Amino acid sequence: APALAAGCTMVVKPAEQTPLSALFYAHLAKEAGIPDGVLNVVPGFGPTAGAAIASHMDIDKISFTGSTEVGRLVMQAAAMSNLKPVSLELGGKSPIIVFDDADVDMAVNLVNMATYTNKGEICVAGTRIYVQEGIYDAFVKKSVELAKKSVVGDPFNPNVHQGPQVDKDQYEKVLKYINVGKSEGATLLTGGKPCGDKGYYIEPTIFTDVKDDMSIAQEEVFGPV
Repeated sequence: APALAAGCTMVVKPAEQTPLSALFYAHLAKEAGIPDGVLNVVPGFGPTAGAAIASHMDIDKISFTGSTEVGRLVMQAAAMSNLKPVSLELGGKSPIIVFDDADVDMAVNLVNMATYTNKGEICVAGTRIYVQEGIYDAFVKKSVELAKKSVVGDPFNPNVHQGPQVDKDQYEKVLKYINVGKSEGATLLTGGKPCGDKGYYIEPTIFTDVKDDMSIAQEEVFGPV
């Protein structure tokens, strides 16, 4: 929207796992009267469609959201073509700090939303929670209770809180991180396993006794952990 408001045309390359939302957005834009050629959606894979956009001489600016690894490739392609400026929104490990004077119930609900929204597949998901010791036990207890109440299933069902991971690769990656967390000595309080016998569903997962040098504290899981 900011690019359109500034009078620019756009070429949008959605993630190959989720092209339909961008295509539907383009459909709505056309219905709203956006002229042809102003908002252009190019579905495809990163090494082909994404690389072509990043290195195209007629594109003046790149805004990329994705992994750090691919972000480096985008910057290289932009530099090697026409030195187009690049904005990057890459992987993260966002912390949340909860102090003793916080409303515990409100804090638990906000942290739950920050962690599990879109099944944790958000680069700013709050997946490292630091709680001051005065309310720590109450916070953990209520967080586990809320996670256990979370309904996992069809995301089109309004009564469902958490849908499936985006694909098999991400599903397996999240389960691998859960196993690594257990093997490194973190305490699994709830979740930690697939939900149901089909699909890419994972239970909302909470660890305690996590040390700063553990993989689940240092690396982006991109899942409900």
